[in-house]
Amino acid sequence: MGLRAVVVLLVYLLSVPTAQAQPHVKIGVLTNIGAVFAAYAGEGSVVAARLAIEDAGMTGKTELLVAAHQNNPELGVATARDWFDHGVEAIFDVPTSVVALAVNAVAGEKRRLVFFSTPITDRLTEEDCNGYGIAWNWNVHAIVHSAVLSQIGRGAKTWFIVTQDYPGGQAFEAMIRQVVEANGGHVVGVTRAPLGETEYASYLEEAKTSDAQYIVFTAGGADLSSAVGQLREVGAIDTDQRFGMMYTTITEVNTAGLAVLHGLDFATSFYWDRDDQTRKFAHRFFAVHKAMPTMFQAGVYSSVLNYLLAVKATGSTKAETVRDYLRRTPIEDAFARNGRLLTNGRLIHDMLLARIKSPEESHAPWDYYLLTGVVPAKEAFRSLADTKCKLQ
Repeated sequence: MGLRAVVVLLVYLLSVPTAQAQPHVKIGVLTNIGAVFAAYAGEGSVVAARLAIEDAGMTGKTELLVAAHQNNPELGVATARDWFDHGVEAIFDVPTSVVALAVNAVAGEKRRLVFFSTPITDRLTEEDCNGYGIAWNWNVHAIVHSAVLSQIGRGAKTWFIVTQDYPGGQAFEAMIRQVVEANGGHVVGVTRAPLGETEYASYLEEAKTSDAQYIVFTAGGADLSSAVGQLREVGAIDTDQRFGMMYTTITEVNTAGLAVLHGLDFATSFYWDRDDQTRKFAHRFFAVHKAMPTMFQAGVYSSVLNYLLAVKATGSTKAETVRDYLRRTPIEDAFARNGRLLTNGRLIHDMLLARIKSPEESHAPWDYYLLTGVVPAKEAFRSLADTKCKLQ
């Protein structure tokens, strides 16, 4: 081979992209097992993470740690610090806003990534943004804008809010009031019940006598089931006064039953029976967990999957390298549609509007939702032009 040919061959070889080495990565799912909201995430989040590791082609190269914080911010912080100090590169899930905000501060301090799937607080990507906390699933802004605007469009002008008296409920209340009044409606009253309340008679009587066209409950869980069941008992549903909610989960509907919750509208980030892609993931999940995935568990799957794909693509576990790759890469999977990671740490993606089916409309186990609309990502989530994050 002549010198010219050797040079040409060398130039060609140098120009061919080489496959990135796939580093060993240690990640952690910090969740809530055996406590309130455990069915939202909990063991199902661990199942989702394991499926994501498999789908990313990182089995054998990913070490997965699991811990439960039991809704205790101090325990959550201690676990996050210990994990980061012992080589964990990224943490996932972190249910409840109070724990998430505390762990988010550790992520900023340690300069390690935390992907939040379950907590709803906007502060993670607004006032408390730090470049390392990534809110992957939902927030108050997206749920309220999606759910409230759909009801205002159906003629609900006067509202009464039944909320839970904790930071998440307070954030919902403030955002609902803001969106309702900004769109020509009026909040005629608010009542606040303790988290975990099961006797809603006095709260519901106040709501019913308000003559509001729409009574909205801000949260899910046993509180929601108790409230709706008691509303049906007093005949407040299926009258001129309508009752609705901001969100629910598939496991809550399964527990409460369609006879209790049917006909209620809400917003969600995921439904297992949306299309072939969601069904494929959900059936694999069900085979292990014996329940269909909640939107939070689907969010854990998506965040772990895309994190590991970023590690593979960049050949790095460095937080800034992975984060920057995700910012410039469209996110499309069983959970996220039209997904894009903003510089404030917010993943925006399409949201869904749904109604709970009646027992007669349901044709199979877990056939619970009728999808009524899609809210495009840019309409559901706050734009960067309106963010309070100072990292822009």
